[in-house]
Amino acid sequence: MTEINSLGAQTAINSQAIKAQLTGELLKLTQAQPGLLKPGETAQAQVLTMRQSGTSFQLVLQVIQANGSQTQLQATASQPLAQGSQFTVSQPESNRLAIMVQQANASNVATLTQLDISKVPIGTLLQGKVLTNQALPQAVGEAASFRSLVSLLNTAQAGATLTIDSPRPLPIGSLLSALVQGDQSLRFVPLSGRQDQLSIAQQLPAQQGRQASLPGLLAALQQIADSQGSDGGLRSTASSLLASLPDARQLADGKTLAQALNNSGAFLEAKLLGGLGANVATDLKAQLLRLVAQASVNAPGTPLTAASPLAQALPAMARSALGMLDRVSPRTPPGAFPLPSRLLQAMEDEGDLQQLLRLAAAAISRLQSHALSSLQQSGTLDNGNMQSTWQTEVPIRHGQEFVPLQVKLQREETPDQQAERQQREQNDPLQALWRIDLAFDLAPLGPLQVQAQLSQGRLSGQLWAEREQTAQLIDHQLGDLRARLLARGLDVGELACHTGIPPQGPRTRVEQRWVDETA
Repeated sequence: MTEINSLGAQTAINSQAIKAQLTGELLKLTQAQPGLLKPGETAQAQVLTMRQSGTSFQLVLQVIQANGSQTQLQATASQPLAQGSQFTVSQPESNRLAIMVQQANASNVATLTQLDISKVPIGTLLQGKVLTNQALPQAVGEAASFRSLVSLLNTAQAGATLTIDSPRPLPIGSLLSALVQGDQSLRFVPLSGRQDQLSIAQQLPAQQGRQASLPGLLAALQQIADSQGSDGGLRSTASSLLASLPDARQLADGKTLAQALNNSGAFLEAKLLGGLGANVATDLKAQLLRLVAQASVNAPGTPLTAASPLAQALPAMARSALGMLDRVSPRTPPGAFPLPSRLLQAMEDEGDLQQLLRLAAAAISRLQSHALSSLQQSGTLDNGNMQSTWQTEVPIRHGQEFVPLQVKLQREETPDQQAERQQREQNDPLQALWRIDLAFDLAPLGPLQVQAQLSQGRLSGQLWAEREQTAQLIDHQLGDLRARLLARGLDVGELACHTGIPPQGPRTRVEQRWVDETA
């Protein structure tokens, strides 16, 4: 399908002009129907299907006469009549029908000639598919103009057909996105970013099929670090990685929490692109890649050497093992949060380097799954706002255990807020709408999820505990939590705790219906 780039402002044409043009329009019947309608008799007709063929339009009509008789006819028109359109016809000749009156009731007219701003406010991102395209009569000295019917794929008016005029022809079958600027004005935007999101969505299932939870690997590294019989270099790498993990109590400090998120692996590629290659020693993903490269040197049957670059640090043996895991494990829906716990078989001893490689490769794939989910959930929303998502996982120490803290941060900005942020180095981060999701399983509380929203300094949140006793405990502590948040200068809205898990709705607010499934 063709991508439509920015074409400037488009205008929805006046409804009275359409009705005036359709009145008296002659429809040529593919097969003559003598005596279908008597002289002076009229009938109601509805368009069942319509497609463009060159400069004409092929229609299948259902004609309903006054006596209730119904007839399906094939006809050709010089102007498009959208599927579902209803009108009154007469029969001046055996092979022609004349449109007498088009229904004025909006509920009976499938073609929209202007937008309902109450349903699609200014700034809304419309997505559609081009059904027809016509060159309009051009007066001397005037710029060329084209008229198209576009089937809407999203918003409250999905399924309706919009009639628009544009300065350039819109290829039939093309997909387009346009921002609403008024009840009769649209501005097209490129689809490239949405095609990138589609590519990401296609990669996510395979990526998530190769991942496994971090605690399995961390337990194996603890086993290596505690064993005096382990390879010295590998034991040093394992000890260094484990020492870089924060303790649960340390995350109460804002700076420590920010540092933990920065070292979670979510920003490794950005650091390398920014020339910070020498300052990634504590980055979790970088440490995992070094671990894989080091373990590959001593693992039997692996062709890598100590000089092998990190880009080659996922041996074919590990990928093959993870591919087998992908075939036997249940699929995770793309964009799901939190990622479910998934453990590989534990190492039998500290010398099982092949299993260590599998665990490390699966841990890297888990971090990559979070990164792809972040990209999938970033983009322009239906209302025209820009949403940015950062999803990651931070392993923390809790006693003798390792607990993964899954985090998702989302920032939503209006176009004006985004432009102001890009122009200013110093801006107020509270101008944007922030959403914060947390998920962790902390003994003895059990699995917990937190969903919070921060806007203009006002914080509200919902907590979910799978254990009823934990939910009751948290509910009794919400008053103290509110007081502590107020003491920090926040305006606190609703705070509540529920038993169970959050409702399993759509996992991304970015509209994905731009793909026409019937295309």
